[in-house]
Amino acid sequence: MRLTILGGGGFRVPLVYGALLDDHAPGRVTEVTLHDIDGDRLKAITGVLAQQAMGVPDAPAVHSTTDLDEALRGADFVFSAIRVGGLAGRAADERVALEEGVLGQETVGAGGIAYGLRTVPVATHIARRVAAVAPDAWVINFTNPAGLVTEAMSRHLGDRVIGICDSPVGLGRRAARVLGADPADTWIDYVGLNHLGWLRGLRVHGRDELPRLLADEHLLGSFEEGRLFGTDWLRSLGAIPNEYLHYYYFNRETVRAYREAERTRGAFLADQQSAFYADPSYASWDRTRAEREATYMADNREAAGAGERDEADLEESGGYEKVALALMRAIARDERATLILNVRNRHVLSALDADAVIEVPCLVDANGAHPVAVDPLPGHATGLITSVKAVEREVLTAATTASRAAAVKAFALHPLVDSVAVARRLLDGYVSAHPELAPLRA
Repeated sequence: MRLTILGGGGFRVPLVYGALLDDHAPGRVTEVTLHDIDGDRLKAITGVLAQQAMGVPDAPAVHSTTDLDEALRGADFVFSAIRVGGLAGRAADERVALEEGVLGQETVGAGGIAYGLRTVPVATHIARRVAAVAPDAWVINFTNPAGLVTEAMSRHLGDRVIGICDSPVGLGRRAARVLGADPADTWIDYVGLNHLGWLRGLRVHGRDELPRLLADEHLLGSFEEGRLFGTDWLRSLGAIPNEYLHYYYFNRETVRAYREAERTRGAFLADQQSAFYADPSYASWDRTRAEREATYMADNREAAGAGERDEADLEESGGYEKVALALMRAIARDERATLILNVRNRHVLSALDADAVIEVPCLVDANGAHPVAVDPLPGHATGLITSVKAVEREVLTAATTASRAAAVKAFALHPLVDSVAVARRLLDGYVSAHPELAPLRA
């Protein structure tokens, strides 16, 4: 089986390859093609993978190319893991937003909108080339903002593109473990959009154990989300939010922490990875990865007084690659699995239309991912996801038609942007920072 990774020079590619090295079952991936527009980064990561593969006799063969169509031909699966503008673009997204006093995170709020505006055209081009060159391939989207980009690609690939994220899996794993349950035997009732969802139930052998967790002060405060949000707030919600909802529920505190930080997350990662790519090796990659994981959402934890990340989370770093491998296995081998994925809504959430991409548990088989029926969300959650989905739709319009009005509307309608005037200044700041957004200039 052949896998193509778009963004093949990206820092996370060795995580994916490591998961492939551990897979020795029949029907596994035997050939990997890396594609990237940056030949130097591609060369660096190819070298790291060669070091990873040492001593593994059946390691998947690795090829690399800067030609998109060449990379796609013959692919059974395509991982889309691109970052338009690189980490320098992420740092600019954060800086422009913070200068206006609003959140500058890469997938949430103004930063996420800016990232989406320049990523959607590229993702759309990729989807069109996949449809033309590899129409039978399945596309697994890693690219952020994952829900928005998956929806953009689905307009050309339908249900053959599936978005993945490791946040819901990590949340479910942590909650199950504090209850003494095996995450593999736990049904996670999780509903929402990417980076905007809630865990509403934990069924172990048919019994929902979430009420027991919410009622136990010690257990509830013993893991990441309990410390991040506070036990009282979780009880008020009657659910456990995805960690990214901290940006919504504690926006002022988070913005203050981000503005007071020595440098933004994007700037930190840009400096960190520049050092790695200047002298790449598997050992330096692993050290850099460990530091990256340890500092994940550090400003949020500081704002909440949540302390350091749990050792168990650091030991199980990544997560994307495990979800992706499970998804590939389920489709390629018809090994049925239940995974939380980003897929088209169909009729799961009545507040959204059928084509809206949502994040919910899905049953996966050889025919793809099928979202399961879920109970309706409460009013506060429904209001939030419909607002953010409306913003995503304006981003799609702006990115595909170069409509400045739609771009301003996207910023202005977002719950974390508090003024139309600020929305206009944000767009102007991003247009100045990113040449790709020049068509949106006033």
